[in-house]
Amino acid sequence: MEILDLATIRKHLDIDAVRRDCERNFDEYSKGNSVVPPVGYLGFPDGECHIKYGYIKGDPYFVVKVAAGFYKNVAKGLKPSIGLMLICSTETGYPLALLNDEGHLTDMRTAIAGSIAAKFLAPADIQRIGIVGAGIQARLQMECLRSITDCRKVLVWNRTVANAEALVRSLSESNMDAHVAQDPEYLVRECNLIVTATPSTEPLIRADWVQAGTHITAVGADTPGKQELDEALVERADICVVDSTSQCTDHGEIQVAFANGLIDAPKLQELGDVIGGRARGRETPEQISVADLTGVAVQDIAIAKSVYEHWQQA
Repeated sequence: MEILDLATIRKHLDIDAVRRDCERNFDEYSKGNSVVPPVGYLGFPDGECHIKYGYIKGDPYFVVKVAAGFYKNVAKGLKPSIGLMLICSTETGYPLALLNDEGHLTDMRTAIAGSIAAKFLAPADIQRIGIVGAGIQARLQMECLRSITDCRKVLVWNRTVANAEALVRSLSESNMDAHVAQDPEYLVRECNLIVTATPSTEPLIRADWVQAGTHITAVGADTPGKQELDEALVERADICVVDSTSQCTDHGEIQVAFANGLIDAPKLQELGDVIGGRARGRETPEQISVADLTGVAVQDIAIAKSVYEHWQQA
């Protein structure tokens, strides 16, 4: 079994190739051409661990991913995200490679999925991008959006102002017109493409702040109890797209609205169906759209396979 360290993984990570592979895998997932068991979850007082695994039917590999997030690690001088991915043969079951990515591939595939949601759902005329959060995922979401839109105007809001200011400085250094928003309401009213990337357990964005034509991608709610959007906003949305109906109704951003009967399953469109043309997605500039991304094993399969095969070909 080969072991690829983070430096090697970074060298062989092609974001555009992974985006294409993720789009394909989302499509296959929604068509029923994948095997993805329920997510394994371990909760701790100061963190959590997710185990995701599966394969695309007909592919030569299956992937098992372990990813953990311990948010107090930052105060200890440690990375908050940790993880690894194991690639095995679907023919023999033998492990082929261990990708010791230290959580980087999970961070990247989440950000890439955010850019895919924006590609298929965001309005054609993006006036300003709003980023709610200022951690690693917030930064990566913005990096991946650069290849999807020409918009370079950005507002950032975070509970810790110093963190928002740090992200703004970083974005400004990469030629973005970035500024700190005074509060989330100001950000929402000024932006028509918004990404939320926080571990919040209470709504940060209210329904009546959102202007017509806005798209919101919510990536923070990936376990029960997390919530970034007012459930009334989920109810109000003209388009509600999920990466996985079963996951999102259980522990995604829409879990509260779904549990309270504000939305039902027929309102939900899976991202793979939008990509494959089986669901309509955005039809008019005035529609409000929400994408709830909990992270599906088919994304881990796509990014692990891409890195492994690029490494093999080098």
